[in-house]
Amino acid sequence: MSVVRNPLLPGCYPDPTICRVGDEYYLVTSTFEYFPGLPVFRSRDLVSWEQVGHAVVRADQLDLDGVRSSGGLFAPTLRHDGELFWLVCTLVGQREGAPGGNFVLTATDPAGPWSEPVWLGVDGIDPSIVFDRDGRVWLHGTRLVAEPEWHDQTEVWVRELDRASRQLVGPEHVVWTGAVRGAVWAEGPHLYEVDGTYYLLAAEGGTEFHHAVSVARAQTVTGPYTGNPANPVLTHRHLGRGVDVVGVGHADLVQAPDGRWWAVLLGMRPYGGYHYNLGRETFLVPVAWEDGWPVFAPGLGRVPAEVDVASAGPARPGAVQGGATGVVRPDDLRWTGLRRPPDEFATPRGDGWDLTVRPTTLWEPGAPAFLGVRQQHQDVDVRAVVHPLAAAGEDLGLVVRQSEQDHVRAFVTGVPGRRRLVVVHRRDGQEITVGDVAVRDVAGEDGDAPLALGLRARGQDYTFVAGQPGAEPVEITTVDGRTLDSVSAGGFLGLWIGVFATSNGRPTSSTARVESFEYVPVPRRPEPGRVSGRR
Repeated sequence: MSVVRNPLLPGCYPDPTICRVGDEYYLVTSTFEYFPGLPVFRSRDLVSWEQVGHAVVRADQLDLDGVRSSGGLFAPTLRHDGELFWLVCTLVGQREGAPGGNFVLTATDPAGPWSEPVWLGVDGIDPSIVFDRDGRVWLHGTRLVAEPEWHDQTEVWVRELDRASRQLVGPEHVVWTGAVRGAVWAEGPHLYEVDGTYYLLAAEGGTEFHHAVSVARAQTVTGPYTGNPANPVLTHRHLGRGVDVVGVGHADLVQAPDGRWWAVLLGMRPYGGYHYNLGRETFLVPVAWEDGWPVFAPGLGRVPAEVDVASAGPARPGAVQGGATGVVRPDDLRWTGLRRPPDEFATPRGDGWDLTVRPTTLWEPGAPAFLGVRQQHQDVDVRAVVHPLAAAGEDLGLVVRQSEQDHVRAFVTGVPGRRRLVVVHRRDGQEITVGDVAVRDVAGEDGDAPLALGLRARGQDYTFVAGQPGAEPVEITTVDGRTLDSVSAGGFLGLWIGVFATSNGRPTSSTARVESFEYVPVPRRPEPGRVSGRR
């Protein structure tokens, strides 16, 4: 296999960072309030990627309690210094008095374990790191300008990092405020030393429709930097909102063993109008060098639908682009909870889980009994086989989640003889019951027998179904998915689909049984008239 079908990682895998060690590539993305955090992927060919772990797996590493949706872990950078992997990142929105801001983790094996965080004590977001040829280490990042010329003007700073103490030393240097005057959020900076010249790669325009990639260069790491006359060197904002990929930006460069260069970056795929339920995804583009500058997607100037990476390296057997489908077993690394390790409440059992029911609800910025996976396909069938809970006032079901304020829950509630299947759409904090049927009307009985709860996503139609396991399910209701994406609801996230159990604030000793969870993509036909990146 030598062709990448973009996106490289479908679903909510934003802010990608990449490095190569020997013949292997490693990639990490943002995870915000989800736990475990900062997934680590490995590939030998840039096509087939396997997740090997997470950098944040222990509650004592980072405190995410109380972090609201679209807060948490922002924009990591992954690098290798010849001995250690270094990962720098930002924790945003932490509780008052809890550690937060920019930090660094290290590991000898990217699969883990990773170290405890070392807090860097510097303001701003999107830290990055470069190891200079003279052995010095330079940290850099983005922050708002103290006295801005325009709203949301930011600056990129550079400062030396002491390798042993992991602390910043020496003077600070402000080196960049963006390629375009008036452009907001010059962010996601990365420095590289290539043939004796230092290159600064940065995003700007905000991580939405006007996102773009710009580049500058200097003879010393601390500048002064001169922008490329061609800036922005990659953007889709001039293509309009009807294009297949929008919001292209936040790139990171890597060189293959054969000398060729590549960039990973984020973008969004709208469908059903200007909505991107899958969130910001990871894409790959080739990079060439001309006149001392990187050229992204040479000859095309936009993210292609497919990329030939024939010489990037040998394939790794068994790895699948986009992840496996079918039953999502408990050992699948795609599972995440919210703000705390899932093993605090979830015990693997066969193909499913026993979930310790918690009082915490999905509309609180806490750690509910929730396990979910990213929605990675526009059309997908999801099914969870669950055993209804025995206690009154306790709910067990499926959720399509954007945030605390915006999600849809389909759950079984009540006691034997009076069980009901209820679908609640929480939109901008307001709850509307959009479906309510007796369990006996969809499953033929109203006891403790297992119930199959399902979701059929077809574009922007999210249809909830239910029935006996193995039988044809009954349709309950359909929700408009355009109300759930970040264009409508705000924030930075794509959708997660998962299972949850709650006692709705009451003390409980219940355990919920989830027999299995299936995620099955459904092939779809291209939309007529959609602009394609393929040539």
